[in-house]
Amino acid sequence: MNITPSDLIILRMLQENARERLETIAYEAGLSVATAQRRVRALKDAGVIERDAAIVSPQALGYNMTFIILVELERERIDQLDAFRRKVKQESRVQQCYYITGEADFALIALARDMDDYQRLTQRLFFDDSNVKRFRTSVVMDRTKVGVDVPVEEPEED
Repeated sequence: MNITPSDLIILRMLQENARERLETIAYEAGLSVATAQRRVRALKDAGVIERDAAIVSPQALGYNMTFIILVELERERIDQLDAFRRKVKQESRVQQCYYITGEADFALIALARDMDDYQRLTQRLFFDDSNVKRFRTSVVMDRTKVGVDVPVEEPEED
């Protein structure tokens, strides 16, 4: 899909507020409401906009602790990597999972209500999995910047 300058404005606005009114989007992008609506639909159909979501405060639901966990697997066969990915995707307390290079195989961002809750999570994800060689945990002291926004800007010209 060819991303137009109007699309960049639409994406920037929707990343800020996924419920922005079409009339406002159309005005800011210099489009008619019908054209803005078509562009939003096209961006969704092309997978540029993956989904609309609400951002929920972890603390409001009692998740007072955030952890960064580096996981090293015993073996890295594709079926074992996929099995670990499936298990992590099913775990609601894991917010993000990255397959990475370096000493660890995966980096996870996870939530827990308290240390007992985190201990139960580690039992399910790591201790009960014979392919997990080791894991290292860092406790997040402060959520300085949290987000999944993608920079929406014009490409630089050579």
